[in-house]
Amino acid sequence: MSASIIVGLDGSEASGRAADAAADAARRHDLRLVLACVVPWSPYSFSTAEENERRTIDKEREARSARERVLDPALARLSAAGDLQIDGVVRHGHPAETLVSLAREHDAAWITVGRIGQSRVRTLLFGSTPSSLIQLSPVPVLVVP
Repeated sequence: MSASIIVGLDGSEASGRAADAAADAARRHDLRLVLACVVPWSPYSFSTAEENERRTIDKEREARSARERVLDPALARLSAAGDLQIDGVVRHGHPAETLVSLAREHDAAWITVGRIGQSRVRTLLFGSTPSSLIQLSPVPVLVVP
C-alpha cells in the first residue's frame, strides 16, 4: 500500500492550490504528505573552472533560498491544523525526473502539481513539468488548475 503523496512546489499560486488539494486527499486517505521544491540544475552545463569552484556554494545558496521562500511557508501553513504528517525536501535536478525519483523513494500513491508554474517563458521553450511528469511517472499525476 502507498504511503505518501508527493507535491511539487515552485511558489506559484497553482502549486499552492496543488498543496491544498493534496493535503485534503492525504487527510481522507491517511497518507503522509511530502512537499518537494526542485531547483532546476543540470550536471551537464558547461562551466569555467572558476564556476566549478563556486558550484557547491551556489547550489547550497539556491537550496536555502528555495526552502525559505517556497517550502517553509507551505509547511507552516499546512502544518497549522496539526492533523497531517508532512515532510519537506529541496532537491536539485530536472523537476519532473526529480519528482518521479521522490515518488519512488517515498512509495507515493500519486504526484500532485499545479498546472502553471512560475516560469511561463521556460514552459514555452522547454515544455512543462506536468507534461513531462505524465510521460515519466510510474504513478498517477494530479494536475491542479
